Amino acid sequence: MEGSLSSVAVGLAAIGPGIGIGLVFAAYIQSTARQPESARMTQPFLWLGFALVEALVFFGIAFAFVFRGTSG
Repeated sequence: MEGSLSSVAVGLAAIGPGIGIGLVFAAYIQSTARQPESARMTQPFLWLGFALVEALVFFGIAFAFVFRGTSG
């Protein structure tokens, strides 16, 4: 039962960052559509936001492995 619980934890940990990545890219697309000349200026913020949100997935996976052996 312990292995399946950590699999559920990884799945739940991926939901939030999935929504966050969608919001980051949606904001970039909307800002580029409103002011196309600022696309080059806002693109580094796009990748920074993407990397920070994606780090949450890696933390979720790491914590699932860490807590896998401590629940029993």
